Amino acid sequence: MTAVPPPGCPAHQSLYGPEFAADPAAVYRRLREAGPTGPVELAPGVRATLVVGYDAALHVLRSPETFAKDPRRWRDLADGTVPMDSPVVPMMMYRPNALFTDGEEHRRLRGAITDSLARVEPSTLRGYVERSADTLIDRFAPLGTADLLGEYAQVLPLLVFNHLFGCPAGHGVRLVEGMSGIFDGVDAEKANELLTTTLLDLVALKRRRPGADMTSWLMEHPAALTDEEMVHTLVVLMGAGTEPQQNLIANSLRLLLSDDRFAGDLSGGTLPVEDALDEVLWTDPPIANYAVHYPRHDVVYEGTPLRAGDPLVVSLAAANTDPSLTSGQRTGNRAHLAWSAGPHNCPAQGPARLIAAVGVEKLLDRIPDIELAVPVEKLEWRPGPFHRALAALPVSFPPVPVAARPEDELRTPAAAFPASAPEPPPTPAPDRPRSGWARLSAWWRGE
Repeated sequence: MTAVPPPGCPAHQSLYGPEFAADPAAVYRRLREAGPTGPVELAPGVRATLVVGYDAALHVLRSPETFAKDPRRWRDLADGTVPMDSPVVPMMMYRPNALFTDGEEHRRLRGAITDSLARVEPSTLRGYVERSADTLIDRFAPLGTADLLGEYAQVLPLLVFNHLFGCPAGHGVRLVEGMSGIFDGVDAEKANELLTTTLLDLVALKRRRPGADMTSWLMEHPAALTDEEMVHTLVVLMGAGTEPQQNLIANSLRLLLSDDRFAGDLSGGTLPVEDALDEVLWTDPPIANYAVHYPRHDVVYEGTPLRAGDPLVVSLAAANTDPSLTSGQRTGNRAHLAWSAGPHNCPAQGPARLIAAVGVEKLLDRIPDIELAVPVEKLEWRPGPFHRALAALPVSFPPVPVAARPEDELRTPAAAFPASAPEPPPTPAPDRPRSGWARLSAWWRGE
């Protein structure tokens, strides 16, 4: 469908299933042996070209005149070769937002996002992350064990972004359930419907009762977003603020707890948390393969023909680990592609990094003697072509007593977040449901 693979390169490497999730680097190496791009299958019957070279990735990301973002150019989806119920379609289908548009339309929609994000004060955001982190840690600190994915990394960004967007408590779990289903490709069509319906309800609510939140700021922006554009702008923002954010936090904690450069006395380790974040963004970016583009016309890159309308997926993970990169220095090096590059690079890099850094620092400050409960090689990764996501992050530690906190310390700073957003509930007794989704549901019910 895309390019015919050179001799010796297996046809269409699979990017789905547990084998790829366990060792994606092996697939990237096999593809890289044949050149900077190679044929892959994102899901059964969904073929694409994966960009695995760093220079090739930059070329695609910075050449909008040749490579478009609009998925309405996707030939196989348009002619029915790829059915609408394919698990990857919700992540790749056209939506009227900044991620899937080009040119002037992209600039208008992105401008609403960047201007609204600029109204978020970093100091108040930091304060809320710290308070939310403390409240979450209080729930498992006395127990001596935790799943840092389901009980911390997953819930922390959910709290922050639901407050930022003025999302009522009843919407929170539905939004994350829908987004997680889309990323995992598990009943993705149903997950997409749940996500869209929930966001339509949020938009209708904010039209009636605007507040000091991102949703209301987007509505009042001169870009004059329609309700449909509002819904799909929130999709891309919440998508970036939940799944990738939890992966960044969890992957950073995994590194800190398993790498000799970081492990040991984590409260005063040899390398700071910011350096660990840099390492993860280079080697295990939370979104590994995405930034889908479509050639506007047939082109040839490094001897490989790329047909107009065939998806070209940029492997941010493979590009970052390209052996052709001469510098192995990652500490303080921000030339990685974890945030993408070019006109569609992530507009929320600052807030995303701040949330992750504060979340990790707060946990290690509160529980410095924390250790992985299983060998690092036994950790399991969630299948899916797009993300680099742990299934769980079990840890153990000496139980830490929790001091009583004044009620006002658990409240949200009123100047930074809307009154309609949920406040963190009081610390419950140290008892918790078993499953991740049950924990989230219990959290939002205040149990």
